[in-house]
Amino acid sequence: MVRLFPTMTQETALAILKTGANVFLTGEPGAGKTYVINKYIAWLEAAGLSVAVTASTGIAATHIGGMTIHSWSGVGARDTLTKYDLDQITTKEKLSKRIKRTNVLIIDEISMLDGKMLDMVDIICRTIRQSSDAFGGVQVVCVGDFFQLPPIARQGDMMRYAFESRAWENIKPLVCYITEQFRQEDELLLSLLSSIRKGEIEEDHYNLLKEQVDIAFEDIEPTRLYTHNADVDAVNAEKLSQLKGAVKSFKMSARGNKIMHESLMRNCLSPAVLSLKEDAMVMCTKNNFEAGYVNGTLARVVGFDSYGGNPIIETADKRRITIEPVSWELSEEGKVLAAIEQLPLRLAWAITVHKSQGMSLDAAEVDLSKSFVYGQGYVALSRVRSLAGLKVLGMNANALMVDPKIIAQDARFMSESNAAEETFLSMEASELATMHEQFVKASGGRIPSSADLAKVKPVAARIKKESTHLETKRLLGELATVAAVAAAREYTTSTIISHIEIMIEQKEITGEELRTILKAEAGFNKKAETELFAAIKKVGIEKLRPLYEATGEKYEYTLIRLVRGLYTLEAKKV
Repeated sequence: MVRLFPTMTQETALAILKTGANVFLTGEPGAGKTYVINKYIAWLEAAGLSVAVTASTGIAATHIGGMTIHSWSGVGARDTLTKYDLDQITTKEKLSKRIKRTNVLIIDEISMLDGKMLDMVDIICRTIRQSSDAFGGVQVVCVGDFFQLPPIARQGDMMRYAFESRAWENIKPLVCYITEQFRQEDELLLSLLSSIRKGEIEEDHYNLLKEQVDIAFEDIEPTRLYTHNADVDAVNAEKLSQLKGAVKSFKMSARGNKIMHESLMRNCLSPAVLSLKEDAMVMCTKNNFEAGYVNGTLARVVGFDSYGGNPIIETADKRRITIEPVSWELSEEGKVLAAIEQLPLRLAWAITVHKSQGMSLDAAEVDLSKSFVYGQGYVALSRVRSLAGLKVLGMNANALMVDPKIIAQDARFMSESNAAEETFLSMEASELATMHEQFVKASGGRIPSSADLAKVKPVAARIKKESTHLETKRLLGELATVAAVAAAREYTTSTIISHIEIMIEQKEITGEELRTILKAEAGFNKKAETELFAAIKKVGIEKLRPLYEATGEKYEYTLIRLVRGLYTLEAKKV
């Protein structure tokens, strides 16, 4: 009997990956693809194998603690690969060593990688590893869902999906189409999304969406999803202008390789200049489980802290979180090649469908009246967890259409996944264990024990810690002055002082340590300390401007902020 739908579990997919076979890991949004990959990476690291974790875009790479496939392979910004280019790339010693020692290559967000680029990476790997095997014999694991938005081709170029490339044909990946659902809990919504994926949209589906005229959650202001940037910018600007109070702006800083950090800036969900007011609707743009927010968390600005002026947000469940600057980084062998730093926020009254890809939203108002590419409707609707959190503002005739080529290919993927599942489920456990052992030993590793697995750092540890203030503290001990640390880190002095204020708030710096920092600052002496302490007692500690005016406008704001921090630490002694 032929099964029309895939039924593969995460456990079966993981067992297949451990055989060393080339794999395409796919499934609907929320099926747990990232969970499976993180489990596999941990297993590979415990086995002593070298795994290259890459993604098709810079922002996607930062989310998984890796680098772009373009950077890893040396392709960079090229869109063609001449013989001269190949010679230039393959003679780079560091790049050559990296590719030669790689046992497993993981490419996340494969749907957004053009087939031409995959072919170029294949050629580079085969050349460097001096092997005619696909990718030089490296296990290749592609991860993604082709119903997401397609690659963006350069003007005049024809776009090719990754599965249309010669490289895909050469790796002959086993398809693992996992089906467990962890994002949406609404059966009606799941049925709608499934129908879109199969190209079986009927009048009832349009009627269902036309009925979505209200958000069921009273305490959540929904994010509007538009297909065009102009609509998003107009809504956010208008909403912000309607709020009372002064605008506070936060400028993104960048360091490292210019081309790389410019790419990060273009793709970052946080803007280069973030303008906020109290009561502004915002969305978190990065995961920080310890702080209590994830990419897509909706909240409202309820104030700004008294130290660095960072925004304090209140989430739908009434939790208040002070949002600190974080960095998005591209690394190679532990060295940061490029980084940008900004608050992990954006105005959230509106966002484009393209920027929403990969997010989970509590509530959204979706305008699909100007849909212009396949998949936009599917991506927008799959962002919400339930129909209760969805309001449809408009649709056009193309809104729910997906590429017929993807529908046909998805049916083949399902069939191939079912065949792979049947094959592996029919194996004895001992036979499968032997395959795992053969792959690991052939790659120079050993089957990991439970103790080995326990030693592996979690994914969060592989991705550099969100807050960078402890690195600032280390450098202050070496370089002494705030200006020197700012120059070394290629940040503004204001950002470095914000790090110090975070350390004060979190009790990670002592009064003696801060006094040592102050002694190296121009303009600081006993008189300055006495006058500023007296001003703080007179006008309070909350705002900087009154302190600046109370001391005759003779001290820089930089110095005022540092002395204010010292006062906070030594208040009991004064």
